[in-house]
Amino acid sequence: MAKLGGKQSGGQNNYVRQLAEALAKRGLCVDVATHWNDPDTPQIERFGDGCRVIRIAAGRKAFVPKSDMLNLLPAFYKEMKTTLDLGGYDVVHTHYWLSGLLGLMIRNDYGTRIVHTSHSLGIAKAKATGTVEEERLRAEKEILGRVDRVIATTPTEKDIILDFAGMRSSVSVVSIGVDRSFERAFTAADKGESPLFVYAGRFEQTKGILTLLRAFRIFLRHGKDARLILAGGAEEDIDPKSGLPLKARLRSAVAGMEDRVIFLGPLSQVELADLFCRATAVIVPSYYESFGMVAAEAQACGTPVIASEVGGLQDVVQDGRTGLLVSAKNPAELSRGLRRIAGDPKFAERLGRQALKRARKVFNWPAIAADIHEIYEVLYRAEDPVFVGD
Repeated sequence: MAKLGGKQSGGQNNYVRQLAEALAKRGLCVDVATHWNDPDTPQIERFGDGCRVIRIAAGRKAFVPKSDMLNLLPAFYKEMKTTLDLGGYDVVHTHYWLSGLLGLMIRNDYGTRIVHTSHSLGIAKAKATGTVEEERLRAEKEILGRVDRVIATTPTEKDIILDFAGMRSSVSVVSIGVDRSFERAFTAADKGESPLFVYAGRFEQTKGILTLLRAFRIFLRHGKDARLILAGGAEEDIDPKSGLPLKARLRSAVAGMEDRVIFLGPLSQVELADLFCRATAVIVPSYYESFGMVAAEAQACGTPVIASEVGGLQDVVQDGRTGLLVSAKNPAELSRGLRRIAGDPKFAERLGRQALKRARKVFNWPAIAADIHEIYEVLYRAEDPVFVGD
């Protein structure tokens, strides 16, 4: 329910909400349990047609960094048991490894069927960034090995899961869908005369934002006239007077390009859709993405994507057909991608048309919800017993 692009509110939040709403349209009642990170919001809030978000304080009704959430899980679970009828759910679908641990607790105590979607894998993050989180790796291996079904969002993610956890039969690939806000009729008139490149996401190093700024600087050195809009980050990351980032590294990376680089802060889905439709290309320069929601949303707007050739982005973006794939952490190669799109409008328009066609077919929430609903039904009706405390 939080505004996207801020601290810890991004593609995963968006996915959970849209999946809940799509499942509700199929007649399911969906409760979403999450941490109560804003004391000004109610504990229970209804959304969609038959969905509720239930906020759990776990002793801290305030923003809590993901790095601190593991220590709150016992309190979180204790409060869940008093707030929710945990034994009354037919299936519990957990998202991310922290929620996966809660799912195992529910499975132990109530024998409930558990479906898990990782969204991000510690082993993939370690390979991309060099940061190894041993506790997370141990937890993810246990989760992936014990839940009743794992949903991977791309074939690449499935391969990583199978290699990491040694599983064979309990991983299903179901794509991520795109919000209706992005399902707009594409016309060339949406695009301006001069190139406009767009980035949307958190302002974190692993999202490749510094790589993008360096690539754009190289692009401008080639005498190209263009603008770069960066949407996202937390509102407190932007100086309200100058409109520039407060972080020194970002400010330094923008120096000399202030008239070409615009920081907008977090945007609504409708605002993002409008921005993507106007863009020459949307850039996803991440070090790693298990899926890459922004890449799918941009394609649904008829806009080509230039993305890092990593993780699920390799499945979401078809190189040379719906966008371009470039090496991660490589400003020079990314800059060449910018020049190729900006320098060949007919090529860019063709990519956009093909991106829109594919998005309508692949990133389709009704079809995705039907696939996930079927997984729930199969597990719910399975005769094999789930033993409490196994």
